[in-house]
Amino acid sequence: MINSKVAVIIVNWKKYDITSICIESILNSTNSNFKIILVDNESDNKKVKNFKYRDEIKIIQNKKNEGFSKANNIGIDYALKNNYDYTILINNDTIVEKNLIEVLLKTAQAKNLSVVQPLILKYNSKVIWNAGGRINYFFGNFITRKKVGNSLNSSQELTEWLTGCCCLFKTKIFKEIGKLDESFFAYYEDVDFSLRLKKHGYKIGFTAKTHLYHYESFSSTSNNSKGGKLSPYIHYLNIRNHILILKKHSYLFNPFGTRLYQIFKIISYSIYFIFRLRFTKLNMVYKGLLDSYKIKI
Repeated sequence: MINSKVAVIIVNWKKYDITSICIESILNSTNSNFKIILVDNESDNKKVKNFKYRDEIKIIQNKKNEGFSKANNIGIDYALKNNYDYTILINNDTIVEKNLIEVLLKTAQAKNLSVVQPLILKYNSKVIWNAGGRINYFFGNFITRKKVGNSLNSSQELTEWLTGCCCLFKTKIFKEIGKLDESFFAYYEDVDFSLRLKKHGYKIGFTAKTHLYHYESFSSTSNNSKGGKLSPYIHYLNIRNHILILKKHSYLFNPFGTRLYQIFKIISYSIYFIFRLRFTKLNMVYKGLLDSYKIKI
């Protein structure tokens, strides 16, 4: 499997400059047997044409913003149809190490893993943004690890849930598990997929032997500093999708603990947004709460 075909799926939404940087870093990879599948939401013909100069890039244009989950699924469909052995989902606001694809493949094959996540650092630093995650089944929350043992060369090999920021999959796993749940649109779809993997008996690998740099929610930030960096819609998705996860996988979690945590979370958000006079965001929190009970999942 040394010459395994790899599909690298990147979803873009209006951030062509940052996506270009990400693509250039991938094109410099030590592994060359890959194709970048750029799924462009609400595509701009004038701007996306700048990516059509390389044979390594396949561009799929969506007329509207289909969301992170559905856009990735469109890319996954392409990978399945064209018989790619492995698929990497990667955020457009990242810069990868040259050996990223090579190390992920070697780790997956050496450890007989169908899923492997690399170490993710904050942009231009050695500060860890994500070293895998763990799950608190009593409170129903999902904790991001910020350490890998005592060093970046830790032998830590597994994670309880993966981040959609960057992860390698055996492509055929999507035939068994299904693709990303499009009900989530964006956020928590990676946690949902992790829980589905675990339900089917799959382990989720982690390696600190390669890494990438993440700008951290670059596509979700707003230029309106008065209203905060994150848009109100992100807070809506955060509240709604967290509750959707708990509904969908209710058999895993403690009903008392999850309700207690959600009450605490929503009260905390409310106090903060009232204090900061961010009433649009406050309204979106409660809209997310109400909509989470309307959606059947």
